[in-house]
Amino acid sequence: MPLTLYLLRHGQTPFSRDDLFCGSGLDPELTADGVAMAEAFARSYARMGFQAIVTSPLVRTLATARPVSTACGLTVETRAGLREIAYGAWEGKTKTEVERTFHDDYVRWSADPAWNAPTGGERAVEIARRASEVVEELKNRWADGPVLVVSHKATIRILVCHLLGVDVGRFRDRFACDVGSVTVVDFSRQGPKLLALGDTSHLPEELRRLPGT
Repeated sequence: MPLTLYLLRHGQTPFSRDDLFCGSGLDPELTADGVAMAEAFARSYARMGFQAIVTSPLVRTLATARPVSTACGLTVETRAGLREIAYGAWEGKTKTEVERTFHDDYVRWSADPAWNAPTGGERAVEIARRASEVVEELKNRWADGPVLVVSHKATIRILVCHLLGVDVGRFRDRFACDVGSVTVVDFSRQGPKLLALGDTSHLPEELRRLPGT
């Protein structure tokens, strides 16, 4: 059985609920619904047989990993390379505020976030490099079996682009990644294969319908 990565986006936070920029510069807790999302994932995947659980070091990913790590009896490992994009001066702001206050930077970033960063923030190519280094480490440590990676919306989408050979500058256009969703990538001799994208079937219907997904 080849290595399979389960890329889980953390549960809802106040910032995802209200559609605000929230990157590595902010470290919010999960909402009550976000905790419910984490618990729902744990109920569905407790018997998956994960070899390891590796997360971003931010509070929202650690909280999302906690129920499944308890259910599986695994210790959570953190990797800085899995943290969310740094939004710099945009952190905590709405898209409307950013477009108005940082108009030129926002236009450049919207056109090509691979090589243009949010004001004082991080480019997608930088995220692809650090996240893919974590994946290479995991591939070297676990040649087979499932490994759970708990990360963030932009980071997961950029990593999937990188693994599948899609221009990382198109990560906002090509892939969705709702809160609490899981994306599955299988690694074989032929390279990475996408098995599932943004799957929320493990969530109760009321959680799938929440704003901020």
